Amino acid sequence: MNIITVGIDLAKNVFAVHGVNDSGKAALVKPKVQRADLLPLIAQLPPCLIGMEACSGAHHWARLFRQHGHTVKLMAPKFVAHLEDLPGYANLCVGDLLAHADELDKKIDEYDRAIAKVAREDARSKRLMKLPGIGPVTASAFAASMGSGHDFSSGRQVAAWIGLVPGQYSSGGKARLGRITKAGDGYLRSLLVMGARAVLNSLGDKQDRFSRWARSLQERRGYWRAVIAIAAKNARLAWAVLKYGEDFKLEPGKD
Repeated sequence: MNIITVGIDLAKNVFAVHGVNDSGKAALVKPKVQRADLLPLIAQLPPCLIGMEACSGAHHWARLFRQHGHTVKLMAPKFVAHLEDLPGYANLCVGDLLAHADELDKKIDEYDRAIAKVAREDARSKRLMKLPGIGPVTASAFAASMGSGHDFSSGRQVAAWIGLVPGQYSSGGKARLGRITKAGDGYLRSLLVMGARAVLNSLGDKQDRFSRWARSLQERRGYWRAVIAIAAKNARLAWAVLKYGEDFKLEPGKD
C-alpha cells in the first residue's frame, strides 16, 4: 500500500482516516473506523506521516503510532477546530488544558529517555533487548518484575503468568483450546503484544531464521495468532535470558 501521508479525525468511538499516496491521490479512505480497529489499521501501514488535531486523546494515539515507525504531527486546534471562536473562558480553559497536555507529553518523552538510558546500562536489559520485538521499556519491565527468573520453573509458566497461553476446555475426554487467558500481568502482556506486532510489521523481505519462522506462522495461522505466538515465545525466551544469563544462547525461531 503506497501511502505516505495519513490524516485522522479523532473522536470518542468512531474515527475517520484518509491516506494519500506520493501523487497526492486518495489511497485509503475509511470514514468510519471503530476505536478498537484504529491501531490495527495504522499498525499495518508502512511508515508514513500522520497528521492529527492536538486534542486531549491525540498524545496517547501519537505514542502508539510512533511505536510502529510512523512520524506523527499534531496540529494546534486553531488551525483545525477554530479554538479562537470559542467564547471567553471556554477558549482560556481549552487552551490551558492543551498546554498542560503538551507538557505531560514532554515529561513522558523524558521518562522514555531515562528508561532507555537505564536499560543500556543494565546487563540483564541489554541481553533482553537482543530478542526481536523487545526494546528498552519491555526489557526494563521484565527485569523489574522477574528479577533473575528463579520464581518460575519454566518459560511456559511465565507465559501463563502473563496470560499468553490459551484457555483449555475439556469435554468427553477431548481437550479444546480457546482464546488466551489474559490472566496475570496485563502490562507485560500488552508490551509483548505490541513488540510482536512490530516484528511482523517490519518483516519485509528478511530471510533470517526468525523472520522466516514468523512469516510462515502468519501465513499458516493468520496475523493475530502469529502475534500472540511471537509474544508468548518472547516471554519464554526472556525468562531463559534472565535465569541463565550469559550461558543462554539465543537461537531465533527455535524453542
